[in-house]
Amino acid sequence: MWRRSFSSSSSTGTAAATTALKNKKWDALVIGGGHNGLTAAAYLARSGLSVAVLERRHVIGGAAVTEELVPGFKFSRCSYLQSLLRPSIIKELELPRHGLKLLKGSHSSFTPCLDGRYLLLGPNKDHNHSEISKFSKRDADAYPRYGNQLGNFCEFMDPLLDSAPPESLQCESSCSVSDRFKNKMHNSMFWARCLRQAAALGQKDFVEFTDLLLSPASKVLNNWFESDVLKATLAMDSVIGTTGSVHTPGSGYVLLHHVMGETDGERGIWSFVEGGMGSVSLAIANAAKEAGAHIVTCAEVQQLLINDSGTADGVLLTDGSQVHSSIVLSNATPYKTFKGTTKINLAVDKLPQFKSCKMGHPDAGPQHVGSIHIGSESMEEFQLAWQDAVNGLPSNRPVIEMTIPSVLDKTISPPGKHVINLFTQYTPYSPSDGHWGDTVYRELFAQKCFSLVDEYAPGFSSSIIGYDMLTPPDLEREIGLTGGNIFHGAMGLDSLFLMRPVKGWSNYRTPLKGLYLCGSGTHPGGGVMGAPGRNAARVVLVDVNKPLK
Repeated sequence: MWRRSFSSSSSTGTAAATTALKNKKWDALVIGGGHNGLTAAAYLARSGLSVAVLERRHVIGGAAVTEELVPGFKFSRCSYLQSLLRPSIIKELELPRHGLKLLKGSHSSFTPCLDGRYLLLGPNKDHNHSEISKFSKRDADAYPRYGNQLGNFCEFMDPLLDSAPPESLQCESSCSVSDRFKNKMHNSMFWARCLRQAAALGQKDFVEFTDLLLSPASKVLNNWFESDVLKATLAMDSVIGTTGSVHTPGSGYVLLHHVMGETDGERGIWSFVEGGMGSVSLAIANAAKEAGAHIVTCAEVQQLLINDSGTADGVLLTDGSQVHSSIVLSNATPYKTFKGTTKINLAVDKLPQFKSCKMGHPDAGPQHVGSIHIGSESMEEFQLAWQDAVNGLPSNRPVIEMTIPSVLDKTISPPGKHVINLFTQYTPYSPSDGHWGDTVYRELFAQKCFSLVDEYAPGFSSSIIGYDMLTPPDLEREIGLTGGNIFHGAMGLDSLFLMRPVKGWSNYRTPLKGLYLCGSGTHPGGGVMGAPGRNAARVVLVDVNKPLK
């Protein structure tokens, strides 16, 4: 395999940088240079704190990273599409000025069928109606109403995403009367705002919203639609990155989570990022450095330092260096701090040509610019793929989301050649019929995925120049995603909002004074959102009596 990082960051990993770390006591340290850690650092530095970010790898970005894995081909190695990054962060950190450029396609999803039909959806309502009518006129009429309802639910959720949960005061017995009063006032205002939003939503829609949160995605979609291909296309958002099936209670919320984002103000529109997803992290890093943050790579944290009073005092690096601060934010997973899915990145010499969609385009057509759903013509296929994993086996016919960012982004591959991402489900962390450390076993699974694509796009396998595959253990080892979970932990209803990461500690604070969590394992969860980093920084600033900027 080819492994070469691609980063234009001026972050440092030199001995001089480490020396600079040791020579002062910092106001705040951030463990992990993923996008949430960088976001927290940017907000803290903007408010006047001296901040250092410590990244274990040689490149910043965490799961939002661009790496040159095959010479000449730059891959978004883990995350691969942008939509969830909070608009407030893009605006407040001025990310376009710092290099963020979004590339929006003309169509959002393409689902080819083995019977020769296909479903191609995009932002044009008339086009969508025509496409869905090929399968069901009733569904075509219902689709706009479904979209409007999800849009209303997203507007209801927006303020919740950008706020810390209204957690009870953890130091109730030892806190001052003033602190207890402030906390009660804050929580009362939070719930009062929620009640106003619920009233604005209306009782009927609020009941529908509650039903969506609690229900399996299959129930939600069956209530709206009758055609298998449309339901399967929409169901992909309910299982992507999870270990549950479309029939798992609460998968309706995961579906909603994936349509909460926007691109340039358009709700639910996903986009590629010029230069790959690492460009998101680089833009945030540039904003942080402009504000004065110090970002150091190749700086692996071995353990937290705790002083005699039982509060955080900094970290110990694996090289023996001590870096001191009374405030530490961890962007690692909660499991890492307190002691699936497989992604395949490919370099190809030509675009896949889908036998069900021959539009006469010599190169890229509308079917190539969005999310391409392979092996997902019905929700039953999701269930069968999931059941294999429940039995300890990689899915015999994996559900695959394919994207081809080089169709829109000409900076990531040589002329005439392309980068392809395959996000596959489901792959157990420890398969019962082999192990991911076996190169033959790995190759067999990769070829299984390629052969499945061949069924829809004959000749796809022969176009592959090289590839890199990240199984759950690879995601854990290389990116730090415990268990290979891209969300830093399950997104079930028992691990959201006031129960994320655990009940009683949902507001980014931890039982250790001075230690905070700021990664996707905290509210509001996974994806390249930046909300956990922004929210955690705001909690820290409240605790140190610094104004929010």
